[in-house]
Amino acid sequence: MEVKDGSIVYPLPDDTLLAEKEKKWRIKLPDAYKQFIKKYNGVTPTTGSFLCNNHSYAIDRFLCILKVTGERDDEFYDIGVVRTQLEERIVSDEDLVGTELLPIAVLFAGDFICLDYRNNDNEPFVCVWNHEESSDLDPVTYFTSESFEEFLTILTE
Repeated sequence: MEVKDGSIVYPLPDDTLLAEKEKKWRIKLPDAYKQFIKKYNGVTPTTGSFLCNNHSYAIDRFLCILKVTGERDDEFYDIGVVRTQLEERIVSDEDLVGTELLPIAVLFAGDFICLDYRNNDNEPFVCVWNHEESSDLDPVTYFTSESFEEFLTILTE
């Protein structure tokens, strides 16, 4: 994958921070995603387009994983911050403790790429979350790929 120079967000997350986030979100991040985020935290890809649901999408940037302190402008792109902003629009059960949809990339025009844990707690598939059609406790998603690893292979210029 080709990326825009200077777009990686530092510091890169380490295994300790990723384990903290997994515990907090009550999920297991896919190994391929962990390897990706440890190298490309918050990156803007130059090859970030893909087809889904007969529609062409473009990745604006991948979200990052940071220790949020409130002191950095790029914390706006932290997964936990975005997850909190989307709150009830990315869950279907208001009593849920944990994560159903984990946003990992922001798409042009406000949609997000998410890891979808609704059917499998350990092996999420990748989907597009549609911000216009989703409402509180009724997320609208479109299947994109069986895994994060597969998702990376469908990205084009």
